[in-house]
Amino acid sequence: MSSVTIRQREQNPEAATSLWRSVMSAFCASLIGIGLARFAYTPLLPAIIGAHWFEPSAAAYLGAANLAGYLAGALLGRPLAARTSTVITLRTMMLLATTAFFACAFPTSFAWYFVWRFASGLAGGALMVLAAPTVLPHIPVSRRGLAGGAIFMGVGAGVVASGTLVPLLLQQGLQQTWIWLGALSLLLTAIAWTGWPGDAEPAAAPKPNAAPPRQRVLWALFAEYGLNAAGWVPHMIFLVDFVARGLGEGVQVGAEYWVLFGVGATVGPLLAGHLADRAGFGPALRFAFLIEAGAVVIPAFGLGQAWLTVSSIIVGAFVTGTVPLVLGRIGELLPHHPAQQKQAWSLATACFALCQAVAAYALSYVFAQSNGNYRLLFLIGGAAMVLALVIDFIATLAAPRSAEAGE
Repeated sequence: MSSVTIRQREQNPEAATSLWRSVMSAFCASLIGIGLARFAYTPLLPAIIGAHWFEPSAAAYLGAANLAGYLAGALLGRPLAARTSTVITLRTMMLLATTAFFACAFPTSFAWYFVWRFASGLAGGALMVLAAPTVLPHIPVSRRGLAGGAIFMGVGAGVVASGTLVPLLLQQGLQQTWIWLGALSLLLTAIAWTGWPGDAEPAAAPKPNAAPPRQRVLWALFAEYGLNAAGWVPHMIFLVDFVARGLGEGVQVGAEYWVLFGVGATVGPLLAGHLADRAGFGPALRFAFLIEAGAVVIPAFGLGQAWLTVSSIIVGAFVTGTVPLVLGRIGELLPHHPAQQKQAWSLATACFALCQAVAAYALSYVFAQSNGNYRLLFLIGGAAMVLALVIDFIATLAAPRSAEAGE
């Protein structure tokens, strides 16, 4: 985007309002596709088993169906948008996720439920790879960190809702809860419907002989993002169980830490985006890796409730806060290649989904083989974060300055 265009938009209140309406649309997309479609299933799982809709093993497979669908959506989102249009695909995927909520209110069969849990994951993956990249190129460069943070706040809002709203809705019944989630998703879809920018990309500032950076810098970023996904798994899957059974505090106290995790996930993207606007996405990402590494391992040392609270909030903040940092980092590495930016973000999201799924199964196996050693899981998660930081330093030092900056 040229500096003239940026000044014109910043001086035009109507244009600025339109841009932030686009941010709101992308926020709604992340709230529906990830915040609700994925995280609302966590507190619903015990209720599904308790109501005898499915056996525990079958219910777990239904959770995995969402992860599989997410990976498929991350890979298929861009091809689907290329065949129709990005805006049509975004609207379709929000409607698909909404339909899946209503469909899950009727446990007709395992196959029926599996298809709709897969569909909700597919919609979430497609929305993740399409929503933010559709909006951010239209945002002035100086505001992209903040705008990206606002978009991915939707994920954190979903985590908070999963720990607060869903238990309240369950008092009305399991079927009613799914229907209410579908109604909320439909409302968010309506809010986002007309806020999307057109498919046309804003013109990038001309730069002669612009060349993409070395591919190894991008692939290093993909590896770092995947390692982050693996490092979060101990908190995302085992935190509540660690508090409830490992520390003997009970399910209610464990749920309170999950809400703290969600509070961090809500504010994390905004704080990370603000930091990136000031320091740059590369330094902000390295800072995130360093803080995450320390926060993830805190539960392994039994330091007490205060430190466990700190760990829950910080890890929650970076679970969502790292997402706009990685997306912004891709923009830094490919500043004059918008098509390649979208392709790189799709690959990064696919690496994230794959590594998170593999780590979930691998750490579950480690947990079983170690006779329920929670502390080992948090140490492994911290090691993954340290490895991500090391890879980033090596890639940054090995790349020429011009290549590393995308020039």
